[in-house]
Amino acid sequence: MYTPVSPFERIKAFFRSPSALPRLILINITVWVAITFVGVIAFLFTQPGYDPHALFNALIIKWLAVPANIEVLTSKPFTLLTYMFLHVDFLHLLFNMLWLFWFGKIFLEYLNKRQLVFTYITGGLAGAMLYILFYNVFPVFQQILNESVALGASASVLAIVVAIAFYVPNYTMYLLFLGPVKIKYIAIISVVVDFLMIKSGNAGGHIAHLGGALWGFLFIRILKNGGYDLSAIFKNLSITRLSGFFGLRRKNKFKKVYTAGKPLTDEEYNYKRAEKQRMIDAALEKIKHSGYESLTREEKDFLFNNSKKN
Repeated sequence: MYTPVSPFERIKAFFRSPSALPRLILINITVWVAITFVGVIAFLFTQPGYDPHALFNALIIKWLAVPANIEVLTSKPFTLLTYMFLHVDFLHLLFNMLWLFWFGKIFLEYLNKRQLVFTYITGGLAGAMLYILFYNVFPVFQQILNESVALGASASVLAIVVAIAFYVPNYTMYLLFLGPVKIKYIAIISVVVDFLMIKSGNAGGHIAHLGGALWGFLFIRILKNGGYDLSAIFKNLSITRLSGFFGLRRKNKFKKVYTAGKPLTDEEYNYKRAEKQRMIDAALEKIKHSGYESLTREEKDFLFNNSKKN
């Protein structure tokens, strides 16, 4: 008899899995929590009449957000990386992480963890580059060039959204109030909206989104048409601690669910059972959308071995 797994156990199982997706989400959440925590401490020691929240946020943004001014950027080039993990507003973080979770899971059904991390980081870099280019080229931005900065994971997330949307364009998601929608339409609408919103007060953010989207499209186009995987440059991470953190070291994707030794606790048993069911569901979903031949040898063996046990 199947034992239902609570939402809390599913969340724990997700973040305990050695995958790049929960690690990317954890970095973003940890940075936000740390910034918020220090902000509260700063508030407690602030004299009346000051706005410590605004002052602290301005300081964090000054040092970690990517500036549009190239001269300022050369003094802190690390912001090209830090900005894509930086959120000050909770709702900004929430919506970015929800999109990263939804589309990241689809991404990992068809592509691997190294490609996910590569798309996230290079998509964020592409977003920053396009943002900086626009602000230094187009005269409409000249008056705000010196003060403008960009922050958030949106460019990285949109790179992942567009990449997987053009890798499996007919993959269908079920949206509240709308029903089944192919993800290629979600990606296209997102890009069109960002382009039309350049005239808004957050022009830099929307331009960065477009940079990430463009890179996600180019990455998949090169991968599908030329057969060249640009993320191969990340293979050198296999000898670094960073690769271990993101789960990029080579290992068997399908682990044994039952192991000899001490008896499993109820929580461990439910976690392992849920993880096994998740892998079965992912393989079946892949067959549904792309056919049996789209499965890797590991996935075929895993389904075959488990079909014999049922």
